[in-house]
Amino acid sequence: MLPFDVTAAANIPSQVFLQEDPELAAVYESLRQADPTGQRFAAVLRDTIDQLLNGEVTGRYDWKTLLKTEKTHAGTVVEINLQREFKFDDGIDMDYRIAGTDVDCKYSQAFGGWMIPPEAMGHLCLLVWADDYKSRWSAGLLRIAPEWLNKGNNRDLKLTVKAEHRNKILWLWHEAELPENILLHMDEDDRTAVFAQSSGQARLNELFRRVQNRRIGRNVVRTVAQQKDYMKRVRGNGGSRSALKRDGIVIIGDYDSHRAVASQLQIPVPHEGEFVSVRLSEVHSGESTQASVTLDGRRWRVATPDDLPQTAPALPAHTK
Repeated sequence: MLPFDVTAAANIPSQVFLQEDPELAAVYESLRQADPTGQRFAAVLRDTIDQLLNGEVTGRYDWKTLLKTEKTHAGTVVEINLQREFKFDDGIDMDYRIAGTDVDCKYSQAFGGWMIPPEAMGHLCLLVWADDYKSRWSAGLLRIAPEWLNKGNNRDLKLTVKAEHRNKILWLWHEAELPENILLHMDEDDRTAVFAQSSGQARLNELFRRVQNRRIGRNVVRTVAQQKDYMKRVRGNGGSRSALKRDGIVIIGDYDSHRAVASQLQIPVPHEGEFVSVRLSEVHSGESTQASVTLDGRRWRVATPDDLPQTAPALPAHTK
């Protein structure tokens, strides 16, 4: 996540509302306590985008390839998935009831594009934004006042927040890091090479071979494999771990024992449902290196392009 001071700086103009609006303060505190780092919120947004893309069935990884009806439905899916994750009570007049207060949820893929319905006037709104191309997201609270909204021309009378009044939004998290959509952001030649493979297993092998030292989410694996038993295709006994072992590549999962390996190698540590592929090279006698790990009784480091491939060691047993 980005440092919290990014959010704090964005909240300077809106701090006064915490003192003036007890309901706003209570909802803000409740949400911050439920998710202090924003990691749960970010995971919901990542999963929601992937759910809409439905890569296992469609092979899609790019928001632009969604149908218009799917994009329109995105706000409802975000609303549902947030409620499932945080177990918000149903609201009386709005979507949720948080800390005893009704809160409406509005999502937009375009920052500032939240569509506010007439019935939300005077209520708190949870305004959510996520951009898969920028790998950023924000979520904030705003008590809706008519003078802060643009005049609407649509038939259902929904309005948007005027740009000059967005500084009144009390941000829970602002410009935070959205888990990366690897397929969207990877090198185009590498992506072409991955999808040129004829089988799901071969595509996964190529993905883990070409995308190293970056977190690869489970939905990326599902999209590349396009098979119901996609997790089996990662593991040993014929999966990518077995296929890439001779090249010195290990695939680190989200187990505690695996995360410890990533930490010692000073590479990205997988979050829940993520993998990190890395090629290793044995540390030779007299070689000085700070980032290394002992596996199979020998010391290993991240390989450089000059290191010749050698058979990778076994990762430690799975523990959570």
